[in-house]
Amino acid sequence: MLGTVYKSTGSWYKVKLDNGKFIDCKLQAKFRDHNLKSTNPICVGDIVKVKINIDQISFIESITDRQNYLIRKSVKLSKQFHIIASNIDICFLIITVKNPETSTMFIDRFLASTFSYNIKTVLLFNKIDDIKDDYINKMDELISIYTNAGYDCIKISGKKSINIDKLRSIMLNKSCVFSGHSGVGKSTLINRLDSKINIKTLPISKSNLSGQHTTTFSEMYDLEFGSRIIDTPGIKGFGLYDTDKYELKDFFKEFTLLDACKFNNCLHQDEPGCMVKSKLEMGEISYSRYNNYIQLLTDIENNYRI
Repeated sequence: MLGTVYKSTGSWYKVKLDNGKFIDCKLQAKFRDHNLKSTNPICVGDIVKVKINIDQISFIESITDRQNYLIRKSVKLSKQFHIIASNIDICFLIITVKNPETSTMFIDRFLASTFSYNIKTVLLFNKIDDIKDDYINKMDELISIYTNAGYDCIKISGKKSINIDKLRSIMLNKSCVFSGHSGVGKSTLINRLDSKINIKTLPISKSNLSGQHTTTFSEMYDLEFGSRIIDTPGIKGFGLYDTDKYELKDFFKEFTLLDACKFNNCLHQDEPGCMVKSKLEMGEISYSRYNNYIQLLTDIENNYRI
């Protein structure tokens, strides 16, 4: 039997079979060594083959090839990675400019990862009903930077249902991922998208103005308008996994659209004939994006844990 993984708790997996029935499965013992570099060999979104033994216990015995997947470096195990989700049509990165603030470095790390795995990513600027003056200007500046870099950006409010219908139309008949820091409003947005879903939400912590974890495991939901959404736990940092310094430049979308530099192995630092530096000086590439690229490149060259 084939099915799709809807929830993973580490030891048990909630799988929806092709006939629409949900069953709880364990991982077959021999499967645990399938990929030693991953802390979780099975993730939400995986299409798996399930068998039921004579004791009526369901086991996942194999996994089909993934269309794509979203991964980040494991926090405590630098040589391993954690698979956030797989078989994704669109990834939505939820961004807030206040309580909590999403940094451009976090955004650029995330976008480099999704671009490298060919995952279309849309930036959702949430809580627009809760910001004024300088914060509005800051949000508009970020939207300008990422629109010019080739990304779709949408202003949204889960609390006030602003642009929820627009979001539904983009998500229609697609498998989607919501990701971002704790407290940016992922769960609130999902609750607004489908009235039948009621994910627990908590207010921003008054002590450190950051979000409180309400989603502890990734979980997929079927939405009433014909989409599937994967809600993921809040992420503090996003580390790129196994990235070579010569690959990194290919993960910055706007860099790949330029004419070729003079040298094929140009790292866009101080090399002559660099098109990225030329466009930077002309104002066609954001200094924020470029500086974050240089910082990531430096981290890789220094073998720093990113």
